[in-house]
Amino acid sequence: MLTDQQILEHIESQAHQSANYKQLVRELRLRGNDRDQLGRRLESLVKRGKLVTAAAGRYSMPKTARSQNLVTGKLSMHRDGYGFVVPQSGEVRDSIEGDIYIPPNAIGSAMHGDEVLVEIVANKRDGRAEGRIFRTLNRAHQTVVGTFHYGDHLNFVRPIDEKITQDIIIQKGLEWPPGLESEGEESTRKRTKRTEADRVIGTEARRREWTDLNDLVVNVEITEWPSPSQNARGRVVEILGYEDDFGVDTEIMIRKHHLPHEFPAEVLLEARSFTAEIPPKELKHRRDYRALPIVTIDGETARDFDDAVLVRMLPNGNFELQVHIADVAHYVTEESDIDLEARLRGTSVYFPDRAVPMLPLELSTDICSLRPQVDRLVLSCVMEIDYQGEIVSYELNEGVIRSAERMTYTAVHGILEGDAELRKRYAPLVANFELMRDLAAILNRKRQKRGSIDFDLPEPVIEFDENGLMKSVTRSERNEAHRLIEEFMLSANESVATYFGERRIAALYRIHEKPDPKRVSDFETIAAGFGYSLGVGYLPVERVHLKSDKRSRHGSGRRAEPIEIPKEVHITPRMYQKLTQKLEGKPEERILSYLMLRSLKQARYSEQNEGHFALAAASYTHFTSPIRRYPDLIVHRILKQVLKGRAEKHDHEVPVGVGGAVNELGAPSPWSKREGHERKRGKKEEEHRPPLTGPIPEDLLKGIAEESSDAERRADAAERELLEWKKIKFMQDRVGEEFAALITSVTKYGLFVELTDLFVEGLVQLPTLQGDHFNFHENTRQIIGERSRKTYSLGDHVRVILDRIDRMQRKLQFAMVEDEPRRAEKRHKKAR
Repeated sequence: MLTDQQILEHIESQAHQSANYKQLVRELRLRGNDRDQLGRRLESLVKRGKLVTAAAGRYSMPKTARSQNLVTGKLSMHRDGYGFVVPQSGEVRDSIEGDIYIPPNAIGSAMHGDEVLVEIVANKRDGRAEGRIFRTLNRAHQTVVGTFHYGDHLNFVRPIDEKITQDIIIQKGLEWPPGLESEGEESTRKRTKRTEADRVIGTEARRREWTDLNDLVVNVEITEWPSPSQNARGRVVEILGYEDDFGVDTEIMIRKHHLPHEFPAEVLLEARSFTAEIPPKELKHRRDYRALPIVTIDGETARDFDDAVLVRMLPNGNFELQVHIADVAHYVTEESDIDLEARLRGTSVYFPDRAVPMLPLELSTDICSLRPQVDRLVLSCVMEIDYQGEIVSYELNEGVIRSAERMTYTAVHGILEGDAELRKRYAPLVANFELMRDLAAILNRKRQKRGSIDFDLPEPVIEFDENGLMKSVTRSERNEAHRLIEEFMLSANESVATYFGERRIAALYRIHEKPDPKRVSDFETIAAGFGYSLGVGYLPVERVHLKSDKRSRHGSGRRAEPIEIPKEVHITPRMYQKLTQKLEGKPEERILSYLMLRSLKQARYSEQNEGHFALAAASYTHFTSPIRRYPDLIVHRILKQVLKGRAEKHDHEVPVGVGGAVNELGAPSPWSKREGHERKRGKKEEEHRPPLTGPIPEDLLKGIAEESSDAERRADAAERELLEWKKIKFMQDRVGEEFAALITSVTKYGLFVELTDLFVEGLVQLPTLQGDHFNFHENTRQIIGERSRKTYSLGDHVRVILDRIDRMQRKLQFAMVEDEPRRAEKRHKKAR
């Protein structure tokens, strides 16, 4: 079977490290399915940055710039026409600091998001380099979504993404999608029916028979890239509808963020080839859990059930926690068509009214989903846990279950709250749910003891009426049922991660690194104004000259003033946890919890086990959601191969924790009080450990980790942006209304406020503040009026009027209406 590695090695072996499609077919002697897969594999390798497209249809290995003046990075455009290039990791040169400024006349043919090669042309006094685009290596946008407009001479599409700063010219004859320009309305209906079946879950945007394209949202394929003298050119490949039509906003986000949303025919064919029937041969080597009252617990609207649980008491008085996860890897085998598509998608994407699944529906909502009263294959983690929350032993095996019930969070919460009707309906399971609650409380106390952070910040929930129109934005609530499932999944994930670590098996981990000292310093400054601190004590700083300042005096005869950079600080998750507990129920809880979260780094996937800071866990992975996350599928694939043909019982003696904090499996927390000592000891032990081994090489795992982290960021960005769009649409008829609000951010150009009764944020610009001239005071992070001395600070409760909606930038503009903000006077006196 053809693999990505074979393709890369063959291209790298060529004289110029490039080859075209026909050459690869010939030289690799591809036939049948391998030949059919080659095109998709090449496209996937380009999207993942492993190859770049060159002239004459050739594919080349990406080159790292050798010249001191050339840097590889990603271009980020500003709507005013200039941009910045964010250098790739390891690409920052001695002569520059931070991002590279690209003036409008130096952009060339590059577009927002492209991977580019930049030539450094100057170093500015502030240390930021200026450059010009030398070459575009990889294109971020093969297609662009925008609004179609007829022009006097040429038709054009205005991109919805304001960072794509130029209109796309649509040449005559390319205004209609292929097949629609000449075949009429009947063709339109057939095409729509043929392509929409496997696009997304949920109600589709309203479809019409279009005769006029003006102001319609369309998807455009780029046929000619821009140049300094002309705009990009393209052809319309899809008509989505009018921007305000129901459902079109979701379609826009899918295409703007380039989310793969249509399964190729070969993927669907493979998915439909599976059967739910489990052959007797497969059951022989699996543990049979079908007689046990195992249940799934999910949200009301969930359609894919990938985890099921059971808690029962053991004869020795300990708890037995069973976590059963859908055995997706049994069906999705390595390098299959479905596997390649799942790797490209990386994750399922969840929008308010639909989802873009990672796997075809035949798998995600049927054969792999742990539906009630049917046999399903699983990977199981069975843990014995004592009354201190310690995992005394655990067992990992392949199993088969028959879920007794499809439970919801609401129903389980009602049962635990004493709802008589629900307790009667689920009478055989009530005792088990009560055991779950008891065990979850023990596990949570154990996690709190070791310093795990739980911000418990609410998330926005869009509510729709019976016609599918948005009626409100509310805050989500996590009840007891949510929390118990979270605790059980955390325990299973840590057990699997520890299993890999103890056996030196190369695997994927979910890591969360320590926060950056600069962000900790910034948070401490703000928190001090509220009378709080993380307790890190004195923050040492280092006075340094930027590298560019060392090399140039800028014609002034004097070196620039040094800047202060916070040095490494001793910070532990327990510090965050203690402050979170202090803030609970306080007026400033929402603000400081959000700022604490922003001070932390983003979690990501890695082939290296570097621990999870927020969870205070020495080892952590993602094992529990293989239907919707590709890293979980990889973890399953590794685990199944390691366990192949055997089921082992792994007992662990739990050592007494050193320095207080211990993780679920007894290992010292990497962020305990003896952090430095433990790390030094760990480093010495690492030197004497055997190398990592396993069914998947480390370099391949590294690539999967990077791709999966990128896919997660892409999905998060699409989900977040759509929520903002829907909020704007919800507020468009409320201009002029007055609202209670909370100041969530203070900047030099205004105040950001969040409406108290709605999960909606907007800006109060400085000129709108009651005719007074207001100034931003950076040292206190306040805005103060010159005449009135009115002061607006982070955390103030104010009243605002929705002044206007900027539809171009899709932002809400508010005006202040209160004469005096209500705030905690003692806090601000202390801050002053």
